[in-house]
Amino acid sequence: MNINDINNFAINNNIYLSKKELDFIYNYIKDNYMLLIDNPNSFNISNYKDIFNEDNYVKINNLINIYKKKYNL
Repeated sequence: MNINDINNFAINNNIYLSKKELDFIYNYIKDNYMLLIDNPNSFNISNYKDIFNEDNYVKINNLINIYKKKYNL
């Protein structure tokens, strides 16, 4: 996975990330992917609310909830 994959996924979900937001997501996943795989519920987006603009925060939170529901997490 690279930063373009993340950006394309976001755009496909009607989320248009700033460079700061995109860099944060990429680095977070790169540094924490094993934790996220082992314990997907360990991520709490509210801890990073100040990283995202209000619209993107809501959209990302909704997307996380959709995937949690889809995969029974």
